[in-house]
Amino acid sequence: MDILDAMDPTGAPLGTPLGGRGTGAGMPGESSFSPSGVGVIDKASLILDALEAGPASLADLVEATGLARPTVHRLAVALAHHRFVGRDVQGRFVLGSRVVELASAAGEDRLISASAPVLLQLRDATGESSQVFRRQGEWRVCVASAERPIGLRDTIPVGTQLSMRAGSAAQVLIAWEDHARLIEGLSHARFSATTLAGVRRRGWAQSIGEREPGIASVSAPVRGPSGRVIAAVSISGPIERLSKQPGQKHAEVIVQAARQLTEAVRVSGS
Repeated sequence: MDILDAMDPTGAPLGTPLGGRGTGAGMPGESSFSPSGVGVIDKASLILDALEAGPASLADLVEATGLARPTVHRLAVALAHHRFVGRDVQGRFVLGSRVVELASAAGEDRLISASAPVLLQLRDATGESSQVFRRQGEWRVCVASAERPIGLRDTIPVGTQLSMRAGSAAQVLIAWEDHARLIEGLSHARFSATTLAGVRRRGWAQSIGEREPGIASVSAPVRGPSGRVIAAVSISGPIERLSKQPGQKHAEVIVQAARQLTEAVRVSGS
């Protein structure tokens, strides 16, 4: 028999715990039936489906999925490595932050389509270039922008990747993260935990020469239907125009723009 005939679509030999086909399930109590033909994916899906109902211990997952305890543990740990699964303070398994990130990405088209008129209004109200940023891993990416048409300006084209270590948009995108990601985000950042506490309290962030010398910015959070921060709306420009207290000057109109985008995303997602 050819070696390929002895492998299932997961790459595991038939009859092993990961085998999606074949006569042997590999673990007592596990069914060999694989709806998709890729057994490991079906089993991982069972775990994620079980966690949709809320936090679960390993024993809870074994009972909910019908899979063997070693299989559940191995897959849950692998899913945790990729942040599809996390742990709560009691050590129970929960849906991980990656699931939320992908859900946010799925709503990106709604965010982008709603951004254009809001950014134009924001640009005209402040006289500065305006942007919307989303987090993608270790970067924040400009997904929409409206540039100041004339004069000295901070040009950030759509698709530009900027560091998460500096700038008011980076502060906003990190400030409401869970504790572990917040601590990770502060590593090597040019802002402090005290700065982020102020961002959460006020509902907006400012930076003066933090990302680039001579440039100031102000940002506010855009929230998705679940209330999670999915983006930051910003203005940026030379410190000479924005001043060394740009938040005092522009925070109100930027927070209003963020509320408009939040409402647009929630309505289109309902």
